[in-house]
Amino acid sequence: MEYRKSQQRERILEILKETKSHPTADWIYMKLKEEIPELSLGTVYRNLKVLMEQGLIQKLPFGSTFDRFEAKIAPHYHLVCEKCGVVEDFEMPQYSEINVQAEKMSAFKISRHRIDFFGLCEKCQDTIKQPTKRKGK
Repeated sequence: MEYRKSQQRERILEILKETKSHPTADWIYMKLKEEIPELSLGTVYRNLKVLMEQGLIQKLPFGSTFDRFEAKIAPHYHLVCEKCGVVEDFEMPQYSEINVQAEKMSAFKISRHRIDFFGLCEKCQDTIKQPTKRKGK
């Protein structure tokens, strides 16, 4: 489907390319509201859908209340903090053999895979208090 150019859509794509935070639609809306006062949250969602249909962005459903979006569509993995929810790109070689193995073990023709690693980010690790040793023990 052919879409007309839109200033709002272009700005949403620019923001997604500029940020590494994998923002939600609400975050994008709040970021652009001052710049584009007539913008609505519904418009942000519609434009995100168009950008996904055009293959320019992808949606990252992490099972949280809100989906996150990113403009980096080349295959890569993610690190997800289980405490604060931060999502970071994780660059490591793609394990393409997993697609072949999955095909052998299923009736699916595999086109791609997604792996997300869950744990605690460095900042949240620092907030965890380590038990202190008592003197003489």
